[in-house]
Amino acid sequence: MVAGIPGVGAPVRRVEDGRFLRGKGRFVDDLTPHGAAHLFVLRSPHASARITRIDATAARAMPGVLLVLLPEDVEELGVLRCVTPRFRRDGRPIAQTPWRMLAMDQVRYVGDAVAAVIAETRAQAQDAAEAIQVEYAPLPAVADCAVAVQPGAPAVWPDFAPENESFLFRLGDVAAVDAAFARAAHVTRFDFRVTRVSANPMEPRACLGAWDPVEERWTLTTGTQLPHVMRNEIAEYALKVPSNRLRIISPDVGGGFGMKESPFQEYVLALHAARLLERPVRWTATRTESFLSDSHARDNVSTAELALSAEGDFLGFRVHTLCNLGAYLAWQGPVSSTNNVGGLAGVYRTPAICTEVRGIFTHTQPTAPYRGAGRPEAIYAIERCIDLAAIEMGKDRIELRRRNMIQPEQMPFKTGLDFTYDSGDFPANMAKTLAAADWDGFPARREAAAKRGRLRGIGIANAIESAGGPHRGPMEEAAEIRFDSGGSVTLLMGSHNHGQGHETVFRQIASEQLGILPERIRYICGDTDLVTHGRGTIGSRSMMAGGGALVFAARRIIERGKKIASHFMEASEEDIEFVDGEFRVAGTDKAIGIQDLAKRSYVPGALPKGEELGLSALLITRPGDATFPNGCHVCEVEIDPETGETELVGYTVVDDVGTVINPLLLKGQIHGGIAQGLGQVWGENVVYDDQGQVLSASFADYPMPRAADFCDMVVKSNPVPTATNPLGVKGAGEAGTVGALPALIAAISDALSPLGIRHLEMPATPERVWQAIRAATPP
Repeated sequence: MVAGIPGVGAPVRRVEDGRFLRGKGRFVDDLTPHGAAHLFVLRSPHASARITRIDATAARAMPGVLLVLLPEDVEELGVLRCVTPRFRRDGRPIAQTPWRMLAMDQVRYVGDAVAAVIAETRAQAQDAAEAIQVEYAPLPAVADCAVAVQPGAPAVWPDFAPENESFLFRLGDVAAVDAAFARAAHVTRFDFRVTRVSANPMEPRACLGAWDPVEERWTLTTGTQLPHVMRNEIAEYALKVPSNRLRIISPDVGGGFGMKESPFQEYVLALHAARLLERPVRWTATRTESFLSDSHARDNVSTAELALSAEGDFLGFRVHTLCNLGAYLAWQGPVSSTNNVGGLAGVYRTPAICTEVRGIFTHTQPTAPYRGAGRPEAIYAIERCIDLAAIEMGKDRIELRRRNMIQPEQMPFKTGLDFTYDSGDFPANMAKTLAAADWDGFPARREAAAKRGRLRGIGIANAIESAGGPHRGPMEEAAEIRFDSGGSVTLLMGSHNHGQGHETVFRQIASEQLGILPERIRYICGDTDLVTHGRGTIGSRSMMAGGGALVFAARRIIERGKKIASHFMEASEEDIEFVDGEFRVAGTDKAIGIQDLAKRSYVPGALPKGEELGLSALLITRPGDATFPNGCHVCEVEIDPETGETELVGYTVVDDVGTVINPLLLKGQIHGGIAQGLGQVWGENVVYDDQGQVLSASFADYPMPRAADFCDMVVKSNPVPTATNPLGVKGAGEAGTVGALPALIAAISDALSPLGIRHLEMPATPERVWQAIRAATPP
């Protein structure tokens, strides 16, 4: 290894943090081009209503107003469509909901866009928007998907979904599951709700639209996880133009979490207004506006049933789910509830599993993928069922898991539902976690807590997920390596960085592959004019897809370099080897460094006649298959019975994410994922009243977790590399979230178990915990 090259496995600090910590990040709202106007969107205060009249006369006459857009002014624009193919109960494809840039005739959720104002300043745009007179005829609304399927519930789309059902999705062998339940000695039934959440990234959504009248071409600068995909989607289906007439630039992005993978109305409105005005148009959401316009996530109601033999063997598992889609089908709205249901198998040998998911319309904001995207819900279902079955059957919850766990020698293992796991050592994960968390010492800690008047509980969850593969559709990725005539190298990656540390780890990989110091490597992503192609950053796929493409591109560079080196050193190509950044003639002292070779490859006449000059490689490839990151979480809490406040006193996780590229960044990913999972359990919850009014549209009512809420987390690795990609990685971005939800609820429920409480529904707010304690405690 060349001196100074950290290589794969080294705990390299994030290079991008230098500029962030100094306030030098380049986020969308930091960009202030000369002459930029401001966009403000007027939104519906009603969850369901007909628009009977709009009058913008006064608004158009107000100071600073440049343009007012009403629904009829944007009829030429297309719609935001859903790209996830699902089917109705009768077998027909789902009906696309006409989600226009501004609502035509009727609004269907609080926050539905009604009009847009562009003015010299944001304040002027907002003042003018408030002067627009909109008359509504309110209609009945429904916000809860369990209520929406009841007879007589208000229909969101009466023409094609009179009973509010968008799709019916089934997976698994129902007959085999029914047979398993018929012979079961015990059946555990678990009714539960997974709450609705909002992503709330540190950087709210923002955009800057610009129009070039010479090229007749738009540029959209916005923080997005999928620059190339969004370019195609907005150009072809919203603007109705070829994709090469739109450029998307995604600079630094302050968190995405799945929410920023979708196209949104404000982006199209800004582009449309920029063309009409021939000047840049910018928009940045306020926090309350984010609650009313960002896609929400989760929000489903389920019944899970686990069939067991008298000895405790899992025989069958089935889950029925109502998924709240909101008022419109988001770009990938059905993904979370259907694409990752294979995770219901968990890490267990359950032979027969089936599931049924109904996508339900309500008068709420559309829902879309959010960190985990269905994986936490699936693991929550199986892990909580196991805990409840252990209580009901009088069995130890650890032994029940151990008895049914897939063994490493059984790999590859075809589960009872959809997935085939290629690698992993699940028993070792659990054993290492139990040891690190001192599970056997818990009774003494519980007794000590009781003497202090506190309730102590411990919970466990074994987690597994599908990451990055065909289960999420075509998942190709691009990587390009360009050497310039000075010998420096630039990486152009289709995978986008929005907090993961790509600038660090992709340099790390390229540095090891090419033998070049990381500081000589430049990293570019997020510009569709500079980067040829990219699928983007979703589904914990960047290292397996982007990293794999980068390795293959590096191999192409080396193969071409051997050909060039054989010419320079007058040797056979077969005698050229590449070691530590040098091309060498085997058995001699002849050598040329890769950077010197790159310089000479640009010199006219240096290469044989007809030979291509320069040294570069572009690779667009698709990983071989999905990977299955897995792990075990143990959570320990103490509850103050007088206030219901829950304190996190211990959290231990052992994860298998395959090859660990950078252990420091891996821990950061795991910490962040756990924080988002625990945050949902503790209180993150978008609340609507029965008429669709949002009751939690600010951080005063939507409690975000804080650093002080967490204890020191013990994060360990048990890597079992996969053979499905050249790095052996499995993905890590969502792993922490997947296990955190069931682990914390299990710990809280265990703390309350001396009071006869078996399960507490999320969110486990102090009020809810306190009420449960009061209800269970004799007066």
